[in-house]
Amino acid sequence: MEIHDISKLELAVYFGLSIIINSFGNALTVALNLGSPLWTATCVNVSQTIHWSLGNIMVIWGALLIIINTILIRKIDLKRIGKSIIFMVLFSYLVSWLSSILKHSLVMTMNLPMRILFDLFGICLVSLGVSMYQRVNWMLHPADDLMQIVRFKFFNGNSTKAMFAVYLPAIIIVAITFLISHQIVAINIGTIFGLLFQGPMIGICDRICFKRLKHHNLDH
Repeated sequence: MEIHDISKLELAVYFGLSIIINSFGNALTVALNLGSPLWTATCVNVSQTIHWSLGNIMVIWGALLIIINTILIRKIDLKRIGKSIIFMVLFSYLVSWLSSILKHSLVMTMNLPMRILFDLFGICLVSLGVSMYQRVNWMLHPADDLMQIVRFKFFNGNSTKAMFAVYLPAIIIVAITFLISHQIVAINIGTIFGLLFQGPMIGICDRICFKRLKHHNLDH
């Protein structure tokens, strides 16, 4: 058996583990409020600005990203859209639920340096989770599907360049919410760490974490 010839059961296990890792990492950064991944931070800022629940905002942004992805791949793939919707809804409300629990956990009582370390650890977990389910490529969050599309369609597989390209709209949205509310939340040292290192970390995880798992079902 070659390294990339793995069973559907293995792919399912990798996928399940990846969504748990990614959701927990995002939720940890939201609870700590020391910097979340930029898309998550964007949703938090919109949620605070218009006073809607974080879960609902994440679902709405996901729906908009599905439309963008459909335009980029130049076809209406109902199966892909359906999977993105399932992932988006599960992930959005899982992050919202976990973050509400973590806000009352012991990690919130730690000193600032330890909370910063946990926040950066959350970003690392997100990178690992994204690396795993992008390689499975069975069901993706629309934001990660966008990065996957841009990464291989425009940047020859370079995760760092793709990350900066897809984060530009998020930066614009945060700027707009700041002009309206005059405050920025969920953007801190963890967000900067993610902007600088999340793309490279995804690439590193691709190479050294779960080496049997290679990229599947890519659009060429």
